[in-house]
Amino acid sequence: MPKKLFTIIILIEAIIGGLALAFIFSAFWYKPLGPGLELPTQDSGLVDNSPILLGMDQQSEDSLVESTPSPSSLLDQISTLLKPPSETVKPLCGGPPEMTILVVGSDARENGYLYGLADSIRIVRIDFTVPKVMILDIPRDLWVDIPGISDHYGITQGKLNQAYFFGNPGMGYYDGPGEGPGLLARTLDLNYGLHVDHYLALDRKTFVDFINVVGGIDIQLNSLMDMNEGQDGANPNLVLDAGYHHLDGDMALKLAANRIPSIFQRARNQNIILRSLQDKLLNPSMIPELSKLASQFLGSVQTDFSPNDINQLICIGQRMNQENTQIVSFPDEMFIFGSTYDPYRQVNTFTLSVDNGLFKEYMADFMNGTWPKD
Repeated sequence: MPKKLFTIIILIEAIIGGLALAFIFSAFWYKPLGPGLELPTQDSGLVDNSPILLGMDQQSEDSLVESTPSPSSLLDQISTLLKPPSETVKPLCGGPPEMTILVVGSDARENGYLYGLADSIRIVRIDFTVPKVMILDIPRDLWVDIPGISDHYGITQGKLNQAYFFGNPGMGYYDGPGEGPGLLARTLDLNYGLHVDHYLALDRKTFVDFINVVGGIDIQLNSLMDMNEGQDGANPNLVLDAGYHHLDGDMALKLAANRIPSIFQRARNQNIILRSLQDKLLNPSMIPELSKLASQFLGSVQTDFSPNDINQLICIGQRMNQENTQIVSFPDEMFIFGSTYDPYRQVNTFTLSVDNGLFKEYMADFMNGTWPKD
């Protein structure tokens, strides 16, 4: 075989092999790590700009179309046409304009995510154009309609945290997409019009391990915190004085789960941990380790992120700080404490009720990147 022909054949084979590898890598890079949510598509939000003529007959419409514009309106139109088109702000890090993530803290003690209630429910909205991140806590004790599982024990309602529980594969109640996070996402959409793009759930062991791997966190308390309620005897290690404290994973979990003096204290404690963890992860010495951290814990979480999504989040995360990170909560007074009969457990259980209309207004503001001022 002529040497030139042999070289061409080798070159063609190399190109084909390279394309095949690129195809395989691309398929992996954009493939979700877990079951997708597949939520119903929302209204695109496109506005019909055609004129709407109310209370006008055809003759009036014709006269409107044929009317001669005044000199001032004509100048305005010409001025508008001469203006350069406004620049579209390109999202950073190759991400979408916005990404909304359902974050679940499962009360499961071990990895696997076959069971477990949603101990903590957070919605994270990331604006890739500003950039900005907003984090919202949603009370887990809200009594809600739960879709898609009525053929199992006739369940149509329950606590919000039960939606995650019923959806996880160990229960065998839910056949839809996304497992526990999928059913929880559908429940939030059904009851409050909240539409999320992705989910991330982690159990207690993963939370503890993550805090320990990053070397613990440093927090500041403005007042004494005694977490001994419900414990057998008084443990001095569960009393934290006002001031600075270094917490390992186990102590951070105790603080995150503490509900003293009210159920809303849990979210406030978690906010302290989130702020401290953000400071820790954005330390210049830690930033080079973020990709390694993500890889280390991918097998310990429940998520539909793809490697591409994770890369975008690591990239945009390095642009976040205390100033463009907003952690928000619903006003405590919005909620009414009550007791509701739970047909699944066949007991009366503590629940929260809320004005759904007002709750949806807050949720809509959040999805638009704003929050009512106190």
